[in-house]
Amino acid sequence: MEAEGCRVAFEKDGVFLHTSARRPPEHGSLLPGVIRIVEQGSDTLLQWTPVEDAGDAPQMVFSKKEPLAGAAEEEIFDPGYEPDWAVISTVRTRPREEPLAPVPQPSPRASWAFALSLSELQSIRRSKPGLGWSYLIFISRDGRSLPALHFHRGGTKALLRALCKYLILAISPKDSRLYLVYSHDSYALSHAFDELQLFDENSSNLVSRFLQDPYAATFGGFSKVTNFFRGALHHEDGAPQRPLGEAATSLEDEPGFEVITCQVQLGPRPAVRREAPVTEQEWAQHLDPEGRVTRLDELKRRIFAGGLSPPLRKEAWKFLLGYYSWESSSEENRARAHCKTDEYFRMKLQWKSVSEDQEQRNSLLRGYRSLIERDVSRTDRSNKFYQGSENPALVLLHDVLLTYCMYNFDLGYVQGMSDLLSPVLYVTQNEVDAFWCFAGFMELVHHNFEESQESMKRQLGQLGLFLRLLDPPLCDFLDSKESGSLCFCFRWLLIWFKREFAFTEVLQLWEVLWTGLPCPSFHLLVACGILDSERETLMTSGFGFNEILKHINELTMKMSVEETLCRAEALYRQLAASPELPRNVQELLGLGGDAGGSPSSDTATPPQSLSPGQAPELEMPGSVLPPQPDSSIEILPPEETPAAQSP
Repeated sequence: MEAEGCRVAFEKDGVFLHTSARRPPEHGSLLPGVIRIVEQGSDTLLQWTPVEDAGDAPQMVFSKKEPLAGAAEEEIFDPGYEPDWAVISTVRTRPREEPLAPVPQPSPRASWAFALSLSELQSIRRSKPGLGWSYLIFISRDGRSLPALHFHRGGTKALLRALCKYLILAISPKDSRLYLVYSHDSYALSHAFDELQLFDENSSNLVSRFLQDPYAATFGGFSKVTNFFRGALHHEDGAPQRPLGEAATSLEDEPGFEVITCQVQLGPRPAVRREAPVTEQEWAQHLDPEGRVTRLDELKRRIFAGGLSPPLRKEAWKFLLGYYSWESSSEENRARAHCKTDEYFRMKLQWKSVSEDQEQRNSLLRGYRSLIERDVSRTDRSNKFYQGSENPALVLLHDVLLTYCMYNFDLGYVQGMSDLLSPVLYVTQNEVDAFWCFAGFMELVHHNFEESQESMKRQLGQLGLFLRLLDPPLCDFLDSKESGSLCFCFRWLLIWFKREFAFTEVLQLWEVLWTGLPCPSFHLLVACGILDSERETLMTSGFGFNEILKHINELTMKMSVEETLCRAEALYRQLAASPELPRNVQELLGLGGDAGGSPSSDTATPPQSLSPGQAPELEMPGSVLPPQPDSSIEILPPEETPAAQSP
């Protein structure tokens, strides 16, 4: 029976603990017991209990620290096997004042029970073939080993498969009998990246080089990368490493031991078709007489399935990016826009009023201005909307980005932000609207531009996790070509595929992603869809590391966003239909019990409506507006004469 707050996720009997291999079994050296995986709150335990106490909590706990003076005497476990794994294993009785369960007089057998948190598990050693009963030895992160568990009735494969729902198991390239254990959390992944020095350069310079030339940047900083999911270890003496699945297959034939591939069996991939875009007429049907949006879930589903018709984007994007509130009436949203206009120009005035003499003593503002001017001069200049040296749209692009530095002092400006603002300004064609929509967009992706690059490391790891589940052969191929880090996807995730698709297709892709459907991590499945479409070319063309990077870089502007979205949605449905997904994958897909805000995703939910600024409202907004004629330019379509208009 499961205790309150606990759930037994796995249970197997016939698992014997050998107290000493040097004593015959009739002398009590063989203890029959039950091995369990127990979910206990936010923690998951590996638990072995003797048969006579199978219904009780373990009376012993694996010792993680050296004993204190005066503590209960420790019993040293002598495995009696070979010296290659004979690290001293220590088991100690819990202090009497902290019993896990009130047992009046625990039996001698109960003293061998143990429980170990999976977060403390470092590796698992298997027995040599031909030793009789197969056994497993669990080794903690501080190097100590638990007593060997012998599976007299089989079950090692089932146990390891169950553990794969909580951990990543990888065969050590140095020892085929050792499984290395990695957790799914972001710290472990970041630590693996840090060991490989994948992100050891100045982040702003790294981002800049990836945006300008991802092919050259990858050669400069990523050629030494090996795959985290292969164990994050380099080979010695140039010995080739077999893929995990291949290694597991070859070991299946060894007697006395069962091996797993740690792969989830997925069902068939469904066919997906895109729907027609949401029209202005359909949008109007979702508005009540006061302009409030009704049947919001249905409307978002339609936007996800078909996107928006171009004339509707100028209005709908304000809702999708949190500038307008879905719950507010038209009058309330107009009032919000009026307040936001005042707030925007107060922030703009902050940098507009800085004199040249002041700016000479403000290196931060001077640096932002220089970087913005350089990026604006080369952002989407082939687009008719931004062509020409005297184009007013370039002035707005510059002003909005510099004002954002006043809005978000901590982040400021990082190269790549101009790529995100450009389509927003193109659609809204208004300075103030563009700023607040851009600010809402940045709420989703600002982690991508932070100096630590922790978000980018985490997302690359999550992408690798998805790809490992969806297409193990492709992952093994990329591993073998030293491309398993997926570093060539860096630019995709950084600016949401802005430079991979045609400009008009980027508009459709972004509005689909802004719905937050079907899960917060759908942009990662978009990346998986692109790789899925190129798998045959990658795997059958004899590509090496250099050719893979070159091929991926040359996909720019050659892909269809409709086809990519269909593939991404099909991949989502295929994963969501599997009942055996690891818990962290369920959270990424929004399928877990608390998946409402996935802790491992930096784009957990679409932006909420931006609250009015903290600065007090002024009765005379004209007094805070800068006198420059470009104070708020609303740009008309290119075929009409541009005109300056006061907000």
